Amino acid sequence: MKDFAVSENPRVQAQLDRLGALSLPSGRLELEVMHELLARLGNPQRNLPPVFHVAGTNGKGSTCAYLRAMLEAEGLTVHAATKPHLVRYNERIRIAGKLIDDELLADLLNEVLDHGEDLSPSFFEVTASAYFLGFHRIPADACVIEVGLGGRLDATNVLDGQAACGIATLGIDHKEFLLVPEPGLPTDPLCRIAFEKAGIARPGVPLVTQAYPPEVTKTVIDHAMKVGAKTAIRGLDWFAEIGSGIAYRDRFGTLDLPLPALVGTHQADNAALAVAMLRHQTQVTVSPAAMAEGIRAARWPARLQLLGEGPLTALVPDRRVWLDGGHNADAGLAIARHFADAAPLHLITGMLANKDPAAIVAPLKGKLLSLSVVPAPGHDAHRPEDIAPHADLPVRAFSDVAAALQALPAEGDVLIAGSLYLAGEVLRLNREFPD
Repeated sequence: MKDFAVSENPRVQAQLDRLGALSLPSGRLELEVMHELLARLGNPQRNLPPVFHVAGTNGKGSTCAYLRAMLEAEGLTVHAATKPHLVRYNERIRIAGKLIDDELLADLLNEVLDHGEDLSPSFFEVTASAYFLGFHRIPADACVIEVGLGGRLDATNVLDGQAACGIATLGIDHKEFLLVPEPGLPTDPLCRIAFEKAGIARPGVPLVTQAYPPEVTKTVIDHAMKVGAKTAIRGLDWFAEIGSGIAYRDRFGTLDLPLPALVGTHQADNAALAVAMLRHQTQVTVSPAAMAEGIRAARWPARLQLLGEGPLTALVPDRRVWLDGGHNADAGLAIARHFADAAPLHLITGMLANKDPAAIVAPLKGKLLSLSVVPAPGHDAHRPEDIAPHADLPVRAFSDVAAALQALPAEGDVLIAGSLYLAGEVLRLNREFPD
């Protein structure tokens, strides 16, 4: 997987070229290399500001955005590590509230790559080591770190003493890694996913989760008990009712919070999880007023994002163009819920070949005016004939998003969805760079 970007800075590009030669080694998903690489770097992960560590299938990135916004609304300085980037690799790392600058990025990547050259580390191990190093060296009041793949064996799962761990919405994704049979592990797919995500739990650290089916919740609680984590589960330990606002309550009291500016009812759920994580830890204090301000202020690109004026949207003037990087069944359902009461719209989709071709299209049956399929930039993608069996109208193929937009009939809003790689390309072409 070539999960890196190009840079106009030659020093950064030199390191991205080195990263481009790395991938997830076939057959290796473990933490031994990560531990050795960090040891060579002086174990920076052991001396970080209070860490909020977030796993999940969907919603973990948005939850991180809410956490960062709430902490910053309190006046705190925050480091953040999220993934993937959409346009620039720098988006993965925020140092003291700002995207990492090119010079520091080049220095950190070079240092990590030089120390680990003989270890054959993965792209993700190098990236995590680089931001651990930066987060250790530059002062801040808190860190927000998003898990990449799963949790138990993710490159970020080398932390101890986090302020709080969180698990967002669960669903079936990355089956080729997370559902590989192992003796003694859950065989039910969603329970196995829950087990992998709960692998970030640490002794004495609150593990805060959304609500799940009973057998999935039991999996999380069982694992937390084994490691000595303190669970705080929605529907058992904390509650959030979503209406005209977020009515939140737990053993500490109640809060009346606003709805997010981010679009979609699921975003209120993500915001509530971030609130619960802050409420169930003791290392950082955030006031209810700062939580409310952060909920309103949080932004997270390519999640039901309404595109602004730019070269792409100019191709379909006087129409709304929505962008969403969702690519699995849960994301498709969230998108469908958002557009349930809206007028029918045109869908342009490009999905990686290893994703479920029905994920986005099937939930939107009856809501589409047209369906166009484009490639996923730089990756093997589903062909129109893969997606057609799951649609209720003809599928048309185009070479790129611009061609698909130009071919649309004169009326109807547009949704571009199905891949974060496609979303990144759309943002680049429309000159809307995440900051």
